[in-house]
Amino acid sequence: MLKRIVTLFLLTLMTAFSVSAGDLTGTEIMDLVDENQFIGSARFESELVITDRGREIRKQMVTYMENDGTTAQALSEFTNPRDRGTKYLLIDDEMWMFFPDAEDLVRISGHMLEQNMMGSDFSYQDALESENLTSLYTFELTGEETYEGRQVYVIEAYAAPDARPAYHHRRFLVDSQRFVILKDEMYARGGRLLKEMVTTRVEEVQEGRWMPMEMVMEDKLKAGSKTRMEIIEIDLDYEIPEGLISLRSLQR
Repeated sequence: MLKRIVTLFLLTLMTAFSVSAGDLTGTEIMDLVDENQFIGSARFESELVITDRGREIRKQMVTYMENDGTTAQALSEFTNPRDRGTKYLLIDDEMWMFFPDAEDLVRISGHMLEQNMMGSDFSYQDALESENLTSLYTFELTGEETYEGRQVYVIEAYAAPDARPAYHHRRFLVDSQRFVILKDEMYARGGRLLKEMVTTRVEEVQEGRWMPMEMVMEDKLKAGSKTRMEIIEIDLDYEIPEGLISLRSLQR
């Protein structure tokens, strides 16, 4: 807890004053990104806009997230008519899905993790790894540049020795003042670009704290396919009802 308080204090200072690349390592920058994105308890409403060869599909969902610093968990429920009642439960590195029509509970594991979620360009593994970057990769700061009018750190990330992430190599462009990932390129071991995610809207959700509110994921192996995820509303002070994020509540 003390480490988290100290790191958040440093984040506030670095947001107020420009920090040169020589003052931070790649790992320290990604630690600050991790701290900035840390959510203790929250409820948010979001929309997925899936574009596939000119056809557009919209899906809405409500998500509850909880993280005590040791265990991260989330429950998402789709609210659009076609998928209403479909739920995802995420507890650390495990995921389950509930289909209301069949009253079927499925654990997402193995090769299923590589499949796309609800027809989007986000895979199940993308969702599982979004909160665990610092445990899956080693980081190297390779320079600074300007991207979309913002000064950014260029971070090269490679799979950690004992980890098996979905992507062998990633390249991040990190806003040097707001510590938000503005661009994430995901590569296969052979160097082929598999996916690219771009943050298209960033908002100050609390004083001195910025978060991505709109992102576009593009599958580079699938022509004409991309998914925009937009957070419509977020409550970072939401008190999660006891037992809501659990296997028992998934089938209610």
